[in-house]
Amino acid sequence: MNESKPRLLLLLPSVVAMALVILVSNILVQIPVDYVVNLAGHDFNLAELLTWGAFTYPVAFLVTDTTNRIHGMQAARRVVYVGFALGVILSLLAAIGIASEVAKTEGIAILTALTTNAEASSMLRIALASGTAFIVGQMMDIVIFDKLRTATWWKAPTVSSLFGSISDTAIFFSLAFAGSGLPWVNWAFGDFMVKLLMVAMLLYPFRLIVNLYPARLKASPS
Repeated sequence: MNESKPRLLLLLPSVVAMALVILVSNILVQIPVDYVVNLAGHDFNLAELLTWGAFTYPVAFLVTDTTNRIHGMQAARRVVYVGFALGVILSLLAAIGIASEVAKTEGIAILTALTTNAEASSMLRIALASGTAFIVGQMMDIVIFDKLRTATWWKAPTVSSLFGSISDTAIFFSLAFAGSGLPWVNWAFGDFMVKLLMVAMLLYPFRLIVNLYPARLKASPS
């Protein structure tokens, strides 16, 4: 009890944050950024390049990296495994919820609605794709971060998040949208560019959390 329970309780906020990031991102990745900008005299709709999920998903790397820095590699893996499970389950429940409403309206079985209704089947495919991409990307992030742990403070989160983002983006968009007729290659490119920006923006919150946390940790029972 003395050693394990406090550690599990300390990891709970990270697990909850990870699950919520996955669920919210899986919903927002289906919503293009419908905003027109003027580039060199030509109107360009960002919906062809970006979805709103690009702005929320990079927070998953912040959660993983801060956990890795504060609690270590094994704790970060626990957060990823449990957060992954909860996030995928919540996303699957969202898909089932959509299918359930369709099934009631159209008088068909939920399973049929899951496979034939565009919105429900899309959410199901996204849940499976995000789970696969998430576990590969986050595991890569954890391993690279651990190898760079003793380097200058910004190198580990930057390099690990960069390679994790490359893996995650390639796997997710190809599994979730290939063959759908949607501009998924453009979305993947736009998503990756935003992830690079978000990695840079989240460096300060990373350092702030890591610097503030030890004082709380010392005050906690061990």
